[in-house]
Amino acid sequence: MVKNQRHLSRKVAFQILYRYDLALHAEKTSPPTGAELESDLVRHFQHFEVPNEVQEFTQQLITGTLNQIKELDETIEKHAKNWRLDRMGFVDRTLLRMASHELLNFDDTPHAVIINEAVELAKQFGNAETASFVNGILDSIVKTLKT
Repeated sequence: MVKNQRHLSRKVAFQILYRYDLALHAEKTSPPTGAELESDLVRHFQHFEVPNEVQEFTQQLITGTLNQIKELDETIEKHAKNWRLDRMGFVDRTLLRMASHELLNFDDTPHAVIINEAVELAKQFGNAETASFVNGILDSIVKTLKT
């Protein structure tokens, strides 16, 4: 998959995961699972005309993040000194979950690339502090992976 396709996959996955997190907090509805998740993703891909070549990786990021959310949240909180997940902004939390999932499960992508992509999305969708906040926590997670 080409670099730009991976970037687009991460961007689309972030937007969908962000939507699910908002719904969870506003309406107290859990993200869809199984066939319901697959159907929701197909509708999203069709509605927003997501290219076929980015759909598989996007789906892997979303499904994996949602399936591991409890473990990812524990990892993030362990590395986010003095920050509980429920105090983080939606953008920060969503990016950290998705990037942490990718760091822990996709050996074919260098950690620096995953962090850089998360930082770029943080700059695009977050506030002035989001990029450095996300970078710091992800860097801490990577340091523990290397030991």
